[in-house]
Amino acid sequence: MEFLSLAPFVPSGKNFEGSKSFFQDLGFQVNWDQGGYVGFGSGSCNFILQNFYAAGFAENFMLSVNISNAQEFYDGVIEKGLVQKYGIRISPPAQQPYGKEVNIIDLAGVCWHFVEN
Repeated sequence: MEFLSLAPFVPSGKNFEGSKSFFQDLGFQVNWDQGGYVGFGSGSCNFILQNFYAAGFAENFMLSVNISNAQEFYDGVIEKGLVQKYGIRISPPAQQPYGKEVNIIDLAGVCWHFVEN
């Protein structure tokens, strides 16, 4: 027996439809939609967006996503105007001991670490 994949349940925040739209604009595809749960994926990266919000939970929830190019990712988010469209927060690429990282705080307050390593 081996573990094959991981698909965390991510809280959407108060604006479920806005979060669905944000993740699509970010580059994830909808794999399935079951009302209050939406399966997103891109390559081997998958997660389930849940129509759920608890501020304390969301604001302490973090995910790490490996990416091929942190600067390209950051530039794409800025060029698409996602900060203005969704009110997200993003940090420019910064070198960390484990790789070059871009942080995004999504609509719910979840911190996404997009890491080039």
